[in-house]
Amino acid sequence: MSKNLISKGVANHLIEIADDQRQITYLHQNKKRNYTYPEEQVQAVTFLKLVLIYGYPVEQVRLLVPIKIGAGRKKEADMVVYSDTACTVPHIVVECKKADASEMEFKEGVAQAYSYACGISKKPMYAWITSGTKNQTFFIGDENTVMTTKPDIPRYGNVGVEAYKYAKGGRKGNEDSLGDNIKQKFFDIETVSESDLTRRFKLAHNALWAGGELNPSTAFDELDKLIFCKIWDERKLRKKGEAYDFQVFNTSLPKNATSEQITRAEHKNSNELFARIKKLYAEGKRQDPEVFKDDIRLKPVKVKAVVGYLEGINLKDTDLDSKGKAFETFMGSYFRGDFGQYFTPRNIVQFIINVLPITNHSRVLDTSCGSGGFLLYTLEKIRKQADEYFENQKGDPENDIAEGADHHRYWHDFVSKKLFGIEINEQIARTAKMNMIIHNDGQTNVIAADGLLKDEALRQRSHNREFKYNSFDFIVTNPPFGSVVKQLEKAYLHQYKLGNKDVSWLDTKNSAVQGRANQSTEVLFIEQCWYFLKEGGTLAIVVPDGILTNSSLQYVRDRIEEWYRIVAVVSMPQTAFAHTGAGVKSSVLFLKKWDKATTESLQSIKDRLKNNIKTTHHYEATIERIEKEKKDIIKAHRGFENTTSETDRKAIAKTPAFKAWKKGIQQKYTNAINQLKTNLHDQYIQQKQIVLPDYSIFMAIAEDIGYDATGKTTPNNELVAIGEALEKFMATL
Repeated sequence: MSKNLISKGVANHLIEIADDQRQITYLHQNKKRNYTYPEEQVQAVTFLKLVLIYGYPVEQVRLLVPIKIGAGRKKEADMVVYSDTACTVPHIVVECKKADASEMEFKEGVAQAYSYACGISKKPMYAWITSGTKNQTFFIGDENTVMTTKPDIPRYGNVGVEAYKYAKGGRKGNEDSLGDNIKQKFFDIETVSESDLTRRFKLAHNALWAGGELNPSTAFDELDKLIFCKIWDERKLRKKGEAYDFQVFNTSLPKNATSEQITRAEHKNSNELFARIKKLYAEGKRQDPEVFKDDIRLKPVKVKAVVGYLEGINLKDTDLDSKGKAFETFMGSYFRGDFGQYFTPRNIVQFIINVLPITNHSRVLDTSCGSGGFLLYTLEKIRKQADEYFENQKGDPENDIAEGADHHRYWHDFVSKKLFGIEINEQIARTAKMNMIIHNDGQTNVIAADGLLKDEALRQRSHNREFKYNSFDFIVTNPPFGSVVKQLEKAYLHQYKLGNKDVSWLDTKNSAVQGRANQSTEVLFIEQCWYFLKEGGTLAIVVPDGILTNSSLQYVRDRIEEWYRIVAVVSMPQTAFAHTGAGVKSSVLFLKKWDKATTESLQSIKDRLKNNIKTTHHYEATIERIEKEKKDIIKAHRGFENTTSETDRKAIAKTPAFKAWKKGIQQKYTNAINQLKTNLHDQYIQQKQIVLPDYSIFMAIAEDIGYDATGKTTPNNELVAIGEALEKFMATL
């Protein structure tokens, strides 16, 4: 709206903006001001609102009005609107603050406006304090009595203001409507830019925790709840002209009210707002009880502060990408550090989702969804598909109702029935749910649970029966790196094949399978994803490179080749996660789950190969011979020293020298056995590549992925070209 107002102001010869955008001239007073100042930019828009929207004659709006305050002190009010053309009867005092003014700075603006009003007249008038981001209006009674809250300033020609400011069907704020119907009573809520929305989220959050009344974490949760209420308010069915609930209403006062009555009325106003908010919250919780389980834990005055930042915006219709980036930026600024691992960089998420052939019929899961980045980009992908099939959904509402309904059904049914997420951290899970809700889906299938629980346990905990093994077409995930699951803490560890140590194929002692004391989470998630996928389903997973290269993790790679067809390995640069606080070198694996017959066939081929190698090299006989030779040497003390009797050998066996010699002999033969095992294992690895079915694997190394180690954008993103090539490759499979 601001850009439209500025353009219309120039066209109507109300202002002039210098070519270099550094100076603005208010033509009716011929006042030149520095347009680079943030407050001046707000002041320009506010001036134009008064004239073009509220309808005040430009001659009755004065800028920078000198005012005497107290004992001779002189100040300047940003603007004063007068009731008469001679500008002798002040009607509205306006105080402008910069767009990102803090709650404390805004309160200072309220005090300034009140003092200016007191200095200019003892007659009743309005005070409007605005930063563009937030607005507050007060009515100051006769003899400068205590200010009372108003939802808006009066329009030109009106004596008072309505009971509320925002109603369905008011002015949208686009350029075509500016200046029209200035007698219209209400405003409709408006879409905002990404930067404006980000600013509002941050300022609202700061208003909650600044001063130490709430810690930042609690403030974040409480703001999430209020955003939740805002979205539900926008979704409520209401007729044209009906008020939105998520806004400050007029303060009702008796005639000639006393200060005490005014104070009580203000208190009642805040409580009534809080009651409306709690009702919205209760309605939302009934629709989706998994989003928030506790009540709003704020005082009415804090709720009112947040409402001031959000009441006039339209979250539902604000551009999807703008909302996503704004919420992500806001979350990133708060969660950076301790929670940084929950955020997969946007370029990597976009690369993965763009490559995969997901449709609105696909069932999609993120087993470690964090704040919901993969889920949101999947939703965006399906929305774009809807745009292709239903091109007229944004056209004439009279003709495109059916088309629009089809468009909505296409993506909304997908989100509500086929898109799922699991997040172990409850606070992050709530954020992911809010992230989905803010993108218009109306409900979420995000649950707060340990993503490594077996599917039945997940269903019992979440009451969502859709978390079933062998049911998902796609899994996209970035599991947490570096943490471990310990059997003493998680009883489910030994339910995983990779949570146990298999008997080595070169073991000759008939050892039983042993449970591991612990296992890396990223390793277990590879197996968990295999359980969740349908046969033929695709997994795209970010893994640390150690899984691909460490010799100690060969057993993991063996399982991967038995469970999955390896489609692609795309190496990320060392800096890929540096700006989130993680420096682990990583890659993205694209894996397609084999059908059961193929997995069993691969295991059978490998077992036969192992047996053939052992048979060819007479492995068990060779091990037996080596062990016997070792025992004979030790028993006869061969090579240690000559002894003439059994008694001498027993005595010598107790000496330190003999024990050291014996240890050396044992180590020598152990080394011989280990070398034999290494040789046979190497032979197995070489021959395995020959006997296993051969297929092509897409390999790529990305060195520049569109941002550097600090997160700053770089001009080249190699993932775009890699993604295009990989998408073509996958289409041939």
